[in-house]
Amino acid sequence: MTETPAQPPAAHPAPELFSWEFATDPYPAYAWLREHAPVHRTKLPSGVEAWLVTRYADAKQALADARLSKNPAHHDEPAHAKGRTGIPGERNADLMTHLLNIDPPDHTRLRRLVSKAFTPRRVAEFAPRVQELADQLIEGFVAKGEADLIHEFAFPLPIYAICDLLGVPREDQDDFRDWAGMMIRHGGGPRGGVARSVKKMRGYLAELIHRKRAELTDVPAPGEDLVSALIRASDQGEHLTENEVAAMAFILLFAGFETTVNLIGNGTYALLTHPEQRQRLQSSLAAGRTDLLGTAVEELLRYDGPVELATWRFATEPLSVGGQDIAPGDPVLVVLAAADRDPERFEDPDTLDLSRRDNQHLGYGHGIHYCLGAPLARLEGRTALTTLLTRLPDLQLAGDSADLRWRGGLIMRGLRTLPVEFTPVAKPKSR
Repeated sequence: MTETPAQPPAAHPAPELFSWEFATDPYPAYAWLREHAPVHRTKLPSGVEAWLVTRYADAKQALADARLSKNPAHHDEPAHAKGRTGIPGERNADLMTHLLNIDPPDHTRLRRLVSKAFTPRRVAEFAPRVQELADQLIEGFVAKGEADLIHEFAFPLPIYAICDLLGVPREDQDDFRDWAGMMIRHGGGPRGGVARSVKKMRGYLAELIHRKRAELTDVPAPGEDLVSALIRASDQGEHLTENEVAAMAFILLFAGFETTVNLIGNGTYALLTHPEQRQRLQSSLAAGRTDLLGTAVEELLRYDGPVELATWRFATEPLSVGGQDIAPGDPVLVVLAAADRDPERFEDPDTLDLSRRDNQHLGYGHGIHYCLGAPLARLEGRTALTTLLTRLPDLQLAGDSADLRWRGGLIMRGLRTLPVEFTPVAKPKSR
């Protein structure tokens, strides 16, 4: 880690960041940073130096500050750090023109067009399919009495859901599952594996867009897929370009599926390790009530959310965050996981309280870059947790939680595996 003279020396040395031990439980280190170095310059595992923003008030300011650009072109990066601040392979695959990489006015135009296709109504109409997928996946392991909930449930559910939503034919969806699996492994796969998967996905999306464009009718059919809707979307004669459609489909897959994998995985793990809270939710669902479910998902997003750090921002001019001067070109990473446990904002922040009402967490961001896919992720999270708790009422961890491992990676926070056990349910015999 690299300290800068602008930061006053703390009473104790800064904790080690980004180790495997840190990944297991980063919250004590984040508490130290909030107290002693709330805007802290550090060297990341990639070799890039960046500022970490850890207090809630500073985080909220930074997320909405127009002087912090999302465009990597503003990064004053040294030669050794070239290309280390985005998704591996997205630049070479010509997938940079998505909402995580652009600023207004381009961002305003693109988000307005995408919002015309990715509507709350479209998400709501998709609820039965998400439920169908959740049931089908549980049917695959319910008779065994044990499962790895990450690989057998939390991972395939959002992949197949997003593929269906985009309009990827069922016979091609296992390819997407393989490519997504490579992405989610981060450093655990073969060298260059993520970039190769991104390239393959880009090639497939180009073919899919051409096919959907050729099949487009004058009037949208009921239940039209999202890729067709993105092609069709227009505003005062403006349309998305083919690259923009491909980039938006890609980022929905890349950013959308892993956040939901982690929401389901982290959320289930939190419930299994807090039996009183889990029992409250289970009793509520058994009684046919859904009021606690809504606040429960928000609390799980706050307590141990799927996105640990917000995606990259770069200072376009000299500015100050939390009293710390930041130079033009410097990368800034807002630590959502730290901000959402800030005792200055949340009462008893390290306590899981599923009925917490004052819960304006930053789990899906803030400002103009607030996550467009948040309604879909919430739908999938609510459906997954409800289905698990009602169909597998005695679900419990298999083995010691100390043996669980968290995936490496800078932005996301999620478990590698989540082994569970439960009373097997025999499948009915076919007649």
